Amino acid sequence: MGWTVVLANRAGKQVKRLPARIRESVEFLSYNLAETGPAQPAWPHYGKIRGRADCHHCHIQRGRPTYVAIWRELPGRSIEVTYVGTHEGADYQRLC
Repeated sequence: MGWTVVLANRAGKQVKRLPARIRESVEFLSYNLAETGPAQPAWPHYGKIRGRADCHHCHIQRGRPTYVAIWRELPGRSIEVTYVGTHEGADYQRLC
């Protein structure tokens, strides 16, 4: 049984404003999350967010600007993507 992946309202709005190539990467990340769960060590700079056992992040594009995604585990094998955007705009503790 796979995982259910949802975009938080804020993340959904952010994705719509991203370049097409980044949107495709977000779709692929969502697919990976649904298939294998919240741990995604194959993605660049993947890690758990310190102090938040249920929160994770990774880079979805390196370079300038660097784009990141932040997600959290929810009860019932669900994952909520809470942020997709530039690294500079990500407040990891607040967004998860």
